[in-house]
Amino acid sequence: MAKRIVFLLYDDVNVLDVAGPVEVFSQPCRNRVPGTLEPYQITLVSAAGGPVRTSSGVTMWTEPMAALVGERIDTLIVPGGVEAMSAVANVAKTVLSLAPQARRIASVCTGAIILATAGLLAGRRATTHWRYVGHLSAADATVQIENDAIYVQDGPIWTSAGISAGIDLTLALVEEDLGHAAVMEIARQMVVFIKRPGGQSQFSAPLLAQASDAEFADLHAWIAVHLMEDLRVERLAERVHMSPRSFARHYAARTGMTPARAVETLRLEAACQRLTETEASLKRIAAACGFGDEQTLRRVFQRKLGLNPLQYRERFGLRGTADVA
Repeated sequence: MAKRIVFLLYDDVNVLDVAGPVEVFSQPCRNRVPGTLEPYQITLVSAAGGPVRTSSGVTMWTEPMAALVGERIDTLIVPGGVEAMSAVANVAKTVLSLAPQARRIASVCTGAIILATAGLLAGRRATTHWRYVGHLSAADATVQIENDAIYVQDGPIWTSAGISAGIDLTLALVEEDLGHAAVMEIARQMVVFIKRPGGQSQFSAPLLAQASDAEFADLHAWIAVHLMEDLRVERLAERVHMSPRSFARHYAARTGMTPARAVETLRLEAACQRLTETEASLKRIAAACGFGDEQTLRRVFQRKLGLNPLQYRERFGLRGTADVA
């Protein structure tokens, strides 16, 4: 039978927190083999039913929560809504009434604060949007917050970071249900850049330029195409016409990280992309991304992502055999 996926909506919910995961779950339904059952049945509900106004002003139609009485819920998803923070307590009561019917429960962005207020995250590992980590801790001080993770699973409870991370979380849920091949096809259909592991930092390399208020955007673009080269502070400082000492101090103040860490982050993301999109050997990837050798590449992966490059490729990339050269 189709797995019932229930989204709990409320006024001022973030529309993308809902739309992104809904689209992921709907993909295998639309693309299933003719004659086979739909894997998912998606239902939007609210406490009273009827129209729900999202934070963007778009209205979504929902079924009343009462329609689910006695129904088995496979996955209950609680999206976030920054403008709805004052209504967290009321929404938490609704979550609590539905939770016993659900096999697993997931939240997107500040939806984790609702789960915490409902007591569902007590003593569990969880994450939320980096800006609202303090709110999550205030809701339940026993939550073990992984404040830099994209998504976290602790038993039947899944939580994710801000907005687009809800897509990453949903891809992981679908992979648990339907397998790796199915979820990679969904990612290709949706033109998702990469199916990111939950432990990957919320601050990916593309956000680096934004973090610096675009002051170093040109430098970041230059680094991205010169990863194989010597990218020590002295050379980077020369590119922006500053002394090494002034550059290092100013860069850290503007971006919140050292130049060396920024370069490593850009190299890591480039390596992740090559691992998932090509079958190149680790030796070639290490050289192309500026790590020098395989051992350095492995150390960075283990330290930053908690798994080695081959494990990363196995989980998130191509299934073929890598080159040996």
